[in-house]
Amino acid sequence: MYRSHTCGALRMQDVNQQVTLAGWVQTIRKFGAITFIDLRDRYGITQLLLGEELNSQLTDQPLGREYVLQATGKVTERSNKNSQIDTGDIEVAVTSFTILNKSAVPPFTIQDDTDGGDDIRMKYRFLDLRRNAVKKNLELRYAVNRSARNYLHQQGFMDIETPFLIKSTPEGARDFVVPSRMNAGQFYALPQSPQTFKQLLMVSGYDRYYQIVKCFRDEDLRADRQPEFTQIDCEMAFVEQEDILQMFEQLIKQIFKDVKQIDYSDLVERISWEEAMWTYGNDKPDIRFNMKLANYKFPLHTFPEKKETLSNSLLSSGATGFAVFDQAETIIGFAAAGCSEYTRKQIDELTEWVKRPQIGMQGMVYIKCNLDGTFKSSVDKFFGEESLQKIAAATGAQPGDLVLVLAGKEEKTRKAASELRLEMGKRLGLRKENEFKLLWVLDFPLFEYAEEENRWVARHHPFTAPKPDHIAVMIDNDPEIKDAAKYLEHPYAGIKANAYDMVLNGNEIGGGSIRIFQRPLQEKMFAALGMTEAEALHKFGFLLGAFEYGAPPHGGIAFGFDRLCSILGGSESIRDFIAFPKNNSGRDVMLDAPGTIDQHQLDELHIQLNKE
Repeated sequence: MYRSHTCGALRMQDVNQQVTLAGWVQTIRKFGAITFIDLRDRYGITQLLLGEELNSQLTDQPLGREYVLQATGKVTERSNKNSQIDTGDIEVAVTSFTILNKSAVPPFTIQDDTDGGDDIRMKYRFLDLRRNAVKKNLELRYAVNRSARNYLHQQGFMDIETPFLIKSTPEGARDFVVPSRMNAGQFYALPQSPQTFKQLLMVSGYDRYYQIVKCFRDEDLRADRQPEFTQIDCEMAFVEQEDILQMFEQLIKQIFKDVKQIDYSDLVERISWEEAMWTYGNDKPDIRFNMKLANYKFPLHTFPEKKETLSNSLLSSGATGFAVFDQAETIIGFAAAGCSEYTRKQIDELTEWVKRPQIGMQGMVYIKCNLDGTFKSSVDKFFGEESLQKIAAATGAQPGDLVLVLAGKEEKTRKAASELRLEMGKRLGLRKENEFKLLWVLDFPLFEYAEEENRWVARHHPFTAPKPDHIAVMIDNDPEIKDAAKYLEHPYAGIKANAYDMVLNGNEIGGGSIRIFQRPLQEKMFAALGMTEAEALHKFGFLLGAFEYGAPPHGGIAFGFDRLCSILGGSESIRDFIAFPKNNSGRDVMLDAPGTIDQHQLDELHIQLNKE
C-alpha cells in the first residue's frame, strides 16, 4: 500500500509506531541541517521531519509545493505543538521518502487565504478543490445528501431514476436541446425537472418517490443559479397539502440536526402569499427580524383582499399636497429600530443606495422618531407633527426609530422596499449567518400575467391543482382569454393554487404543490393558459392519457439542493458548493466549454450552422 494512515489520523497514542504516509507537499521549511514538510491529503496535515541524512538527499531530488510524496518513519511527539491542526501534537521522523510525482509551480497558493482570483481558480478548479475551504463545502454537501437520503429511506421513499433525454415542452425557462443523430432533424431536451415523470410514477403505483437529481435550465445566471443544478425531488400519492408540509418540514429539521447539530424545535410559521407580499414585499421573506412594511396606498387590483386595510388614510386620499405621494401608485414604509440617531451622511448614503440602477427609485423619505417624542423628517414642509406621528405609527415605530418611506409604481416600489428592508437588516446585524428561520408560504395565485409575453402563465407550473374549493370554478366555466391583458380580466384571476414554498432566511429552498390528477381539470388548465386542444395533446398527450388509467391524488415538492447547502454553509453563492461550476456566462473555463464541434459531427447530426 502507498500509505498505512492518512495525514489526518495520527495522534499521541500512535507515538513510536512505524507509519507510511502519502500526500501533497503543502509547505517546506528548512532549518540548517533539518527540514520540516507539511504533508496534506483530504483528511488533514501531518508534519514530517527530515533529519541530516535525508536532508542531504534533497540536494539531488529537491521538493516543491504540490509534489506528491510518500514518506515512511516513526511517530514522535512534537516539541513545538500546533493546536490549530488535529495532528499538531505529533510529527513523523522520516526514515525514507519517495517522490511519486513532481508538480509545476501552482498558479496560486493552495491554502484558505489564497492569492488566486475567481477566474484563475475556476480555470484550475482541480487545484482549487485541494484547498481546505472548498473541501469543507463539499463535505457539507455530502452530509446534506446523506442526511436527506437516510430520512427519505426511513420514511419509505424509493429512489427511482428518470431520463435525461426527453421531449421539449417550452414552458417557463428555455430548454437545453440535444440533436438526435438517429432521428434526423429532431431534438431531445434536457429536463428542467422530472415533473411529469414523477407524476407518471404515482400513476404507476410507486407512492413515495425521490431523486437527488440534475436539472437543466437555459437562463441568465447569477450567484444562486447555474445552467445545471441539483434538486431533492420528491412525490407522494394519496396525500393532501398538510401531509406534504409535515413530511418535509421534518426532512429539513433532520438535515439541521445531522449537518449543523441544531435541534430545530421552533414551530414553523405559515403565511399566505398575499400576506408575505403585503408585509414583507416579496414571497420569500426573511423572518429572522421583524421590520414589517406599512402600505399607505396601493392599486386595489394588486391585493384584492387588502382593499379595506390601508395603513393610513392620510396618504391614501391623494390630497397631501406632496406631489411625490399624491402621484404615486403606491407608498410603502417601515421602521428601522434604534436608528433615529442616523446622521445626514448615513441617510444620504441610504438615499443613494435606493437610487442605484438595481433598485431604481428616485429618492427616499425619512422620519426620525426622536427619543423626546418629537419628529424630524425630510418632508417637514408638507406634514406637521401630528401627520408625521400618524405615518410613523402605521409602521409600529417607537421613540428612537427611523421610518423610511418609498413611493412610485407598485411593483418597482414594493421590490425596492423589500430590498431596503433586507439591507437595513444586514446593516443592523439582524441577518445572522448562524440563525435559521423556516417559513411556509401558502395560497399562491394559480395564474399570473406575464407582461413581456402578453399572456397568462401558471405561477408554478401547469400541473398545479387549484385549492379544492376553487376547482369547481374552473370545471364549470369555459373562459375566453385570448385578449385578456389586465389582471382582473382573466376569469380565473382570483383562483388560488394548492401550492407551497418553504423559505429559509429569505431564500426559497423548496417549492411544490398538490397536482392535478384528473384529465378534464388538466385540460381546463391547459386551455386557461391559451393552449389549443391540439397543442395540449402534442406536448402532454402522454400525461393526459395516463390520467385515464386510475391516477391517484398526489403531490410533491422539490428542494434546491445547491442553495440549501450554500445557506447552511454561510455563502451567498451556490458555486462554492458545486465541484465543477460554470461561471456567470454559463462557461466551464476549465474545460473551455461550450465549444465548437467539427464539420463531420455536424453532418452526422444533419445540422447546418448559420454563418453569422
